[in-house]
Amino acid sequence: MIDEKKLGAIVAAAAAEGRDALTEPEGVEILGLMGLRVPVSLAVRGSSEVARLASVPGDRVVVKVVSPEILHKTEAGGVAMVDNEPEAIRAAIADMEGRFGSYRVDGYTINEYVRFEPRLGHEIIVGYRFARDFGPLVSFGPGGIYTEFLAKSFKPGAATLFLSPDGASRDSVRAALRGNAVRELLCGGLRGTKATIDEERLVDLVWAFVEAAPAFARAGITELEVNPFVVVRSADGSGSVVALDALAKLGRIAGDELSLAPDGSVVNRAQASRPVDKIDRLLRPASAAVIGVSEKGMNNGRIILRNLIDNGFDRSRLYVVKPGCAEVDGVRCVPDVASLPERVDLFVLSIPAAQTPGCIAELAERDKAEAVIVIPGGLEEKSGTEAIVGRMRDALAASRGTKGRGPILNGGNCLGIRSVPGRYNTLFIPEYKLPMPSGQVDPVAFISQSGAFAISRVSKHPDVNPKYLVTCGNQMDVTVGDYLERLADDEAIMLYAVYVEGFKPLDGIKTLRAVRRIAASGRRVVFYRAGRTAAGAAASASHTASIAGDYPVTRALLRQAGAAVVESLDDFDDALTLFTAFVGKRPGPRLGAVSNAGFECVAMADNLGAMTLAELSAGTNERLAKVIEAAKVGEIVDIHNPLDITPTGDDDAYVRSFEAIIDDGGVDVGLVGLVPLSGNINTLAAGSAHGEDVSRPGALPERLAELFRRSAKPWVVVVDSGELYDPLARELSRRGVPTFRTADRALRMLNLWLEAAASPQTRA
Repeated sequence: MIDEKKLGAIVAAAAAEGRDALTEPEGVEILGLMGLRVPVSLAVRGSSEVARLASVPGDRVVVKVVSPEILHKTEAGGVAMVDNEPEAIRAAIADMEGRFGSYRVDGYTINEYVRFEPRLGHEIIVGYRFARDFGPLVSFGPGGIYTEFLAKSFKPGAATLFLSPDGASRDSVRAALRGNAVRELLCGGLRGTKATIDEERLVDLVWAFVEAAPAFARAGITELEVNPFVVVRSADGSGSVVALDALAKLGRIAGDELSLAPDGSVVNRAQASRPVDKIDRLLRPASAAVIGVSEKGMNNGRIILRNLIDNGFDRSRLYVVKPGCAEVDGVRCVPDVASLPERVDLFVLSIPAAQTPGCIAELAERDKAEAVIVIPGGLEEKSGTEAIVGRMRDALAASRGTKGRGPILNGGNCLGIRSVPGRYNTLFIPEYKLPMPSGQVDPVAFISQSGAFAISRVSKHPDVNPKYLVTCGNQMDVTVGDYLERLADDEAIMLYAVYVEGFKPLDGIKTLRAVRRIAASGRRVVFYRAGRTAAGAAASASHTASIAGDYPVTRALLRQAGAAVVESLDDFDDALTLFTAFVGKRPGPRLGAVSNAGFECVAMADNLGAMTLAELSAGTNERLAKVIEAAKVGEIVDIHNPLDITPTGDDDAYVRSFEAIIDDGGVDVGLVGLVPLSGNINTLAAGSAHGEDVSRPGALPERLAELFRRSAKPWVVVVDSGELYDPLARELSRRGVPTFRTADRALRMLNLWLEAAASPQTRA
């Protein structure tokens, strides 16, 4: 472990001079404290001291200027490689003395010239930085001239990887390095190549940063980057890494919302004081009140009240805060917050933004609510509201020091929550515009910053009835991480579908911890992170007041934690369909498939990803031979996987052939490719003179749905065709069979599901 006392002394000396960066010798000294190898180096104040130098090994040396005002020395001409002779060294320093006369210069260093092969992979960037959403982070990737090129050219994670020290181990570092371009190049990962360096040396290097990262944060170091570490050969032929440069920046980490805990860790003070256990009351309230209900018209408050009633909420413990009115829709009215006859579990606030802070402050001061859903937005951003918002914040903070611990707030700028167990729905969309799912409740929790995104998903997935649907808006109090942390304890929830535009300070790390717990239990998290570009971040901030962070970091950390991270809105919808349908299904990479089109069989083989085509057993081949014989297509059908039954195959051939394939012990996952234009299969909706009807008993959708229900293995159907066959796809989906419109899209989702199932957290 790093000597934090010495580290603190280095930083304190720089801070005392008002500096926001360390000099290279100070950075190199920190690397020495980490146990990392650095070149032999000597320091002088100027060219006149060169004659008194002790020797530096080698026939060449590297001369560098030392200045807190010159961070990028090479570009400024502050680095020179010269012969290891006094005159050459003196001349190089004298040249820099003339060039940097207007800068603060603390001296010069004469450094050992480290010889290495300037090949791809032999220069490495390793760094630390403090991110306000995820806390300390470590990065590892290719250095030198290859850095930007590989970052743009390689798939995510192959060039630069990111790690959170929180919960990390040497095993998790080793797992994260697998598949990284640098590791593959250096450790013999390419065909026919020998290892230049033992993999454990790279693990040692990254682990040194992982161990030191929390100490860097405590010391007030915001960034420390080594570009590059180079790979050198030792006398015995083994490889090692040497740091050639170090850049460290200082900044304010504690302060504002963040502070240092007694154990030295960085914490979010507001986050630590939130009584997040009250999320249970918020999601399953026994009593509720609504303010902002119109007596005459159907405003948002009235729609919310009606939703509560229609969802079966107990009217005897439901109240409307409205002066001058005895009741609305059979619900008792009280004139003001003070008149509420009890402290309600849920208070829904649907009044103008200008009135909202005062109402929240009164609820906190009078201890009248356990949880508040804040519908309006603009509470903390609108100019001129500072005083009343300050009162709200003060009242909320004060209430959390009382016995009741004050209320928690969901929102603002949100549509609120739909909770099936809580018997309420605050999504103030008319039922005729957004029919709510009904029937069996799916083991799904949907958490979204955006209310519009959430209701769009409800509209597109009428067959998915989530247990909870939470829209949390700008997270002015309760955050995405809070919900995931609390709902991770609900073992009945098997899928967590999350849409986030930005994390509050340190809520990213809270989210990672929750995702790791969920994944380790064998359950799944699907994550879509919006605000991934500068334009996206600006759009996100404009309506949620959240700052979107570095998307590659978010993606990498969530995937390491075990989440399935999707890259598009279509993929989110597909993943929601697939992951919901696959609850309880066993994962595995061996694919068995059937189609009636040769092109689709080729498409399957072309898009396997991490899957392989299963080898069918002799018994399965015998079953398939009988099916083909009964269908009278034996002369044109060869038995193999994928099986092409051709357009001649009928409904019975489809079902029986795929049943034989999915029953095979060597098949883990399946795909039914259905190009529905053949006249031999029933694929149209009822009507006209064709006599087909996909909804009738015994039709293909019903038979496939029955097979899906009784099979422990996961599989999907592909309906590759136009809108004439939308009823077929809808009928399959309605019956619980995950259905896609192209094979490549289905296979991409199968790979995403398998990747999440195979993550280290899921296997834990």
